[in-house]
Amino acid sequence: VLPLRCLLFIDYRPGNAMPLSRSAWQVSCSVGIHGALMAVGVALSNLSAPVALAQSAPHWTYGGSNNPTRWGSLAEDYALCQEGRDQSPINLTQAQTETLVPLKFDYQTIPLEIVNNGHSIQVNYGPGSHATLNGQSYNLLQFHFHTPSEHQINGEAAAMELHLVHDNGKGDLAVVAVMLNAGESSELIESLWENIPPIGETQKIPQVMVDITDLLPESSNYFNYVGSLTTPPCSEGVMWYVLTEPMEISEEQIEMFQTLYTTNARPVQPTNGRSIGLRGR
Repeated sequence: VLPLRCLLFIDYRPGNAMPLSRSAWQVSCSVGIHGALMAVGVALSNLSAPVALAQSAPHWTYGGSNNPTRWGSLAEDYALCQEGRDQSPINLTQAQTETLVPLKFDYQTIPLEIVNNGHSIQVNYGPGSHATLNGQSYNLLQFHFHTPSEHQINGEAAAMELHLVHDNGKGDLAVVAVMLNAGESSELIESLWENIPPIGETQKIPQVMVDITDLLPESSNYFNYVGSLTTPPCSEGVMWYVLTEPMEISEEQIEMFQTLYTTNARPVQPTNGRSIGLRGR
C-alpha cells in the first residue's frame, strides 16, 4: 500500500484532456473556460512534485482506449478500478433516512491558487479551513468539478458536480459533493473561469479571493455512503457526503467548462449492497 502522500500524487495528474495549443487556450480562456478535478497531493506538498510524478504515471482518460472501462488494466496499482466492490460514483437511490449528524463547515476566504491538471481544474486550499463530518474534523485540501455530475440521484444526473476534498490528518479522505444545475450566474465561478492557466500549470493570484461557501447550499441534508476515489487508482474507504440541495451556475458557465472538458465524469458503479444513508428529505 502506498503512503497517502504518494497515492494522492498518482491519482491526479496531467494528461486526460486533449492538449490545446497556447493560441487555442488563449481563445478559450478569453470566454472564460474552465474544468476541474482533484489533486489532493498539492495540498500536502508543492505542486512541482505531483506534476513530475504524473508525467511517468500510466495515462488514463475519460474517452479513447484508456477510458474508465480500461482503467483497471492500465497498471497494477489501478486494479481496484476493475476489481473493487465499493467504488464511486453511484446512483443514490433507495436511501434510508437516518439520524445523521449535521455537517459543519468552517472554510476561510483564501487567495486564488488554481491548477489546470489536464483532467480538470482545481483550486487549492491552504491550512486553516475545516469541516466537521460525522463528528470528525477534516481539513479542506482542494475543490474541483466534473461534467456531467458523477453521482446520480434517483437515476438523474446534474449538469456538473463540485467535489470538496478533505483529509483528517490520519490518511482518511472525505469528499463533500454539490450538484450544479443551470440557473443564476455564479460570481465565484466567473472569477475562476477567468483565471485558468495552461494545462499542466498552476497560477497564484493574490488579488483574487475565493470563498467556497459561496457554492454551498443552505440545507445541510445529505446522502452518505462509503466509496472510493473516482479516478485511478480508485482507492476505497472514502467517505462521501453528497448534498441533497443543488446549487446554480449559468448555462453559459456550464458551456464554458464543457468547451475544455467535454466529459470528465466516471460512469456510476454498482452499489453491491452498500447502505446509503440520508439526512432529511
